[in-house]
Amino acid sequence: MKIFITGGTGFIGTEVVKEAIARGHEVVGLARSDKSAALLQGLGATAVHGSLDDLEVISNAAKASDGVIHLAFTNDFSDFDGAVQKDINVITTIGEALIGSDKPFVNTSGTLTVQNLGRPATEQDFSEDQTGRAQSEALSLSFAKQGVRATAVRLAPTVHDVGRQGFGTIFAQMAARQGKTGYVAQGTNVWPSVHRKDAAKLFVDALETGTAGQVYNAVAEEGVSFKAIIQVIADAMHLPVNHFTDDEADTYFGWFAQTATTDDPTSSVWTQQALDWHPIETDLLSDMRTFLANPDNIAQLKK
Repeated sequence: MKIFITGGTGFIGTEVVKEAIARGHEVVGLARSDKSAALLQGLGATAVHGSLDDLEVISNAAKASDGVIHLAFTNDFSDFDGAVQKDINVITTIGEALIGSDKPFVNTSGTLTVQNLGRPATEQDFSEDQTGRAQSEALSLSFAKQGVRATAVRLAPTVHDVGRQGFGTIFAQMAARQGKTGYVAQGTNVWPSVHRKDAAKLFVDALETGTAGQVYNAVAEEGVSFKAIIQVIADAMHLPVNHFTDDEADTYFGWFAQTATTDDPTSSVWTQQALDWHPIETDLLSDMRTFLANPDNIAQLKK
């Protein structure tokens, strides 16, 4: 297949590009700079120049493809509503370009769109609050009713490898810069995790054999406790573990305070059965321990 990918130069996207090419697909990636274009070409893909604002470029590339994987997101948390709106514009453009074609369109979502259920979330759970990434997810899936094989992959909040551990890296950076770490209450809230190579395989699986209108959970570990993550950081940096009050947590975590107490256990049992996808890579805490065992990495976190 000829696959058009947005976000193909990102942390997950580069692995998706490599996985797709390894399976014999041709990849065309959106590149916003010459540097991005060179990276895509180095991976064996073809670059088409444009940004997420270049909707005509995106539309034409989608129409010329046999399927689309949309990974790009601005991650501008200073204007999250604006980032979501840009995402909605791109999803609308891709979906409309593929209407009636029966071509696959794999969108990126997140497990945090469904949280605090008191049990592990499944692929059959959807948020009642259709804002943010949940809104983007629902929009992409709506094209399944218009002749598009639209699916969504919900990424765990901690997508990791030995060099980067998602939320784990963010909290390690906070500890390195502030010289302390800790958690709220008992720290028993959990987040799912997945290695980026396992996640990349799922995106290509969904493109190849996913069912229209279906969500798939990119989750290897159903829930790693916040306490366990903080303990790994504390051990590596030789720091005591603090039990923060709510006010102390607000000061320490800043804009991340609410996320630090979010409970997001998520199952991928259905996904593994439906697509014969079975994560095999290293677990989150092992990657964190390896990363933090290098003093140079901790020094870099302080900058």
